Amino acid sequence: MGEETGACNLPPGFCFFPSDEELLHHFLRPKASLLPCHPDIIPTLNLRHFDPWDLHCKAFKGGNHWYFFSHRTENRATPNGYWKHMGVDETVKDVGVKKTLVFHIGGEAEGIKTDWIMQEYCLLDNETSSTSGINGRRPSRKKGQAKAANRWVVCRVYEAGYSVQTSRQEDGMELSCLDEIFMSFDDYDEVSLPKLVEK
Repeated sequence: MGEETGACNLPPGFCFFPSDEELLHHFLRPKASLLPCHPDIIPTLNLRHFDPWDLHCKAFKGGNHWYFFSHRTENRATPNGYWKHMGVDETVKDVGVKKTLVFHIGGEAEGIKTDWIMQEYCLLDNETSSTSGINGRRPSRKKGQAKAANRWVVCRVYEAGYSVQTSRQEDGMELSCLDEIFMSFDDYDEVSLPKLVEK
């Protein structure tokens, strides 16, 4: 999927860079509540079928990040490795929880840590049960459907060395590589050019 299918319905210049709260409110909550999501750009993938470097043609790409929905699972093994939970889970404004995982190549006994990071977001249990539908009414669901909906997660995957997003929210500009190099010279005002010697 990626940019090929999802981006075709998006306006020119569209840049996808949601905050943690936006991912939970505007994407995961409608998905978990079986409500339509607009724009419907994040695909659903089975995490166990893809290594992180395979996501570029399957997940939706926003900047240097890949996004996809999946079912919550404890077994995060992939064809060539596994995702290992790191650190402490973060609560996102009493709406959901963010877990951080690092990808390891190989089996769990001898896995080699990589720079691939996954942030996995899930709703708090009361979020899916309290979500309202159209006109403030809850969508009618059978008990089994509600339980299945509560198992959805949305994932953001990136490679740590390439995770820098543009600072568009701060100044609306994106710097080129040459601009960044030029700006790294803080003392360019002190650089003196050789003076011409008059004869």
